[in-house]
Amino acid sequence: MSLNNSADLSRAATEARGLAMDAVAACHSGHLGLPLGAAEIGSVLYGNFLRHDPAAPSWINRDRFVLSAGHGSMFVYSWIHLAGFDLPLQEVKNFRKLHSKTPGHPEFGETVGVEATTGPLGQGTGNIVGMAVAAKMAAAHFNTAEHKIFDHIVVGLAGDGCLQEGISQEAASFAGRFGLDNLIMLYDSNDVTLDAMASKTQNEDTAKRYEAANWEVFHVAQGNELAPIAEALDKARASKNGKPKLIICKTVIGKGIAEVQGTSKGHGEAGVKFVDASRKALGLPEEKFFVSPETRAFFAARKVQQAAAHAAWQQTFAAWSKANPEKAAILAKAQKGDHGDVQSLLAAIPEFGKNSLATRVSGESCINAVAKASPLVLSGSADLHGSTKNYIKDAGDFDLATPAGRNLYFGIREHVMGAILNGMAYHGIFKGSGATFLTFSDYLRPSIRVAALAKLQAFYIFTHDSVGVGEDGPTHQPVETVSALRCIPNLDVLRPGDAEETAAAFAHAVARKDGPVALILSRQNVPSLDAVPVATRRQGVLKGGYVLRKETAPLTHIIIGTGSELSLALAAGEELGAGVRVVSMPSMEIFARQPKAYQEEVLPASCTKRVSIEAGVTLSWGRYVGTAGKALGTDTFGLSAPGDVVMKELGITKEAVVAAAKAL
Repeated sequence: MSLNNSADLSRAATEARGLAMDAVAACHSGHLGLPLGAAEIGSVLYGNFLRHDPAAPSWINRDRFVLSAGHGSMFVYSWIHLAGFDLPLQEVKNFRKLHSKTPGHPEFGETVGVEATTGPLGQGTGNIVGMAVAAKMAAAHFNTAEHKIFDHIVVGLAGDGCLQEGISQEAASFAGRFGLDNLIMLYDSNDVTLDAMASKTQNEDTAKRYEAANWEVFHVAQGNELAPIAEALDKARASKNGKPKLIICKTVIGKGIAEVQGTSKGHGEAGVKFVDASRKALGLPEEKFFVSPETRAFFAARKVQQAAAHAAWQQTFAAWSKANPEKAAILAKAQKGDHGDVQSLLAAIPEFGKNSLATRVSGESCINAVAKASPLVLSGSADLHGSTKNYIKDAGDFDLATPAGRNLYFGIREHVMGAILNGMAYHGIFKGSGATFLTFSDYLRPSIRVAALAKLQAFYIFTHDSVGVGEDGPTHQPVETVSALRCIPNLDVLRPGDAEETAAAFAHAVARKDGPVALILSRQNVPSLDAVPVATRRQGVLKGGYVLRKETAPLTHIIIGTGSELSLALAAGEELGAGVRVVSMPSMEIFARQPKAYQEEVLPASCTKRVSIEAGVTLSWGRYVGTAGKALGTDTFGLSAPGDVVMKELGITKEAVVAAAKAL
């Protein structure tokens, strides 16, 4: 296939190489291999293929591009700058400097035009799957016979490191099964990894691997030539056969620096000392960070064309909005990250009355209530719907023939479940959630961490939350997991103690706009705390911690409970007498955000005789019980026995709380 702008694209590729060389050389840090080796891929993508509008980077029907191999960040920074996004040349010069818009690895929300936070290898292979799912869903939910407002595609660029990480296989399997033919992944196949040539650690046939997973595979034998890249991309976009696309591009890592290209030394900054001679050999002038007037003019003209295409779409969108005001209102709220205010969502969940429900069971009522109130809330499970109880009734299942379905069957793929949820959040329309047993949350912990870093809207439903799981034994009894999740900055962890607290936890999970939420739910039944008004419990959860039982005499002790142990704390407080306060602490993170005055009101510093109880490791409770108090829990693994037997054996009982309080 011939390109009528091949001279412009070739010149842009050379100048993009120069920008990468200069930026990495200036800070003596970074990765030259991918930005140099994949320069022609970038030139075709940004100069010829991607449908977006740099002047309106949040256009909802834009094509999405994700650099999964985020260590090659100068690739995306160079092309975003050249394409005319709001990333000035000075920011390219500030590569990896403090508070620059060009951090070491791409960060969503920090750099305009960056669609996902990447760097942990393989994450992007799952993110693009989530984006493609969201794009399919958006078309199904909002397109009409008269107006098509969603028809974009998702493109990713991955390297050997991404494909070696196990998450990539989960992503490939899911995408192939669910027929995501709006997804294209370019594989920068340069036969090199960081330590050595790729043959040192891999010998599989990648094409056959993806074909086995129901992908359509294209081969570009000359990945540093423009025309075959463009031809493969055009064929991939046109092919609507129910298969995602993999384009294998054989490239030369570090191309342009003769001393290191094609070797593992070309991966990082080893080529920096050869940059000046290499720039000269490429025909670049001595001026660093050089972009020619011709390249500026080429992308300026392309930017005008892209703005015109966007304007034409806007006309369609205006007509659609007029014809579909209800859909338009829902979409407008979603674009603002608004899936309902917390009080309205809470009001949508009926009160439970007296009950003895596992919080996973009350959670089933909650997810269905909030999903009815908020029509773009999605739910999925890692092959555990029957146990995690988070299936949205009457909402259908997402599949090839039913892309509007709001329930996702992730299969036994927790790691990519997390990355897919992140991709949906990056896409920016749906509020996704996923469920598994709490002990398996570590499988998706890397994705949770990125979600917290990128302030993404996603929530997780983790059930079977403690040694109270019982007979399944220590492999399925999480003891350290809740505390480990609490260590992740910007992740709200909520462990509700009864059905009404669970209602508030779900309302918060859907309403939160600036980060993810982990809901920690019990397998075993817990009593409803009917002695405390429903409003007190629900509103108290929204503050993270609150007084469940107020003392009726001078304050002597504070008992702090959470989750399924909250009822034990309350029972102990009642036995201990009038001077004992009982505090519910479903979320340490939310409580820590409350005004200091409120925190002091709930936990007055004057009362140092404090006991906490949680069926897990005691590490995270020191901040609230202090050196004078006592944290009850278990700092060992669990046991295989009925849940109540395990709790008694480990000393997680009302009697233990009473004894600990008296001993202070």
